[in-house]
Amino acid sequence: MTSVANADLELIFSDTLTWYRSSDRAERGFCRVCGGNLFWRPSGEERTAITAGTLDTPTNIKLGEHIFVSDKSDYYELNDDLPKKAAWT
Repeated sequence: MTSVANADLELIFSDTLTWYRSSDRAERGFCRVCGGNLFWRPSGEERTAITAGTLDTPTNIKLGEHIFVSDKSDYYELNDDLPKKAAWT
């Protein structure tokens, strides 16, 4: 994931975008045609998280940290020097 301030998010096509309040903490944006998970927007914050794999390249995104590493499966290898967090903190 990556994120952007809501004021800086520009959607060029949103006809199939549907927002779903998944909890009291956040809502999620999905494509109502294919079901693709596109966005995550935390309640009370002015930012939107974007599923990085949905962006056109080049993205120029750089990894900053690994999260939820205590839940990763055995086929993931994290062999870099980035911070590794057990959960979202």
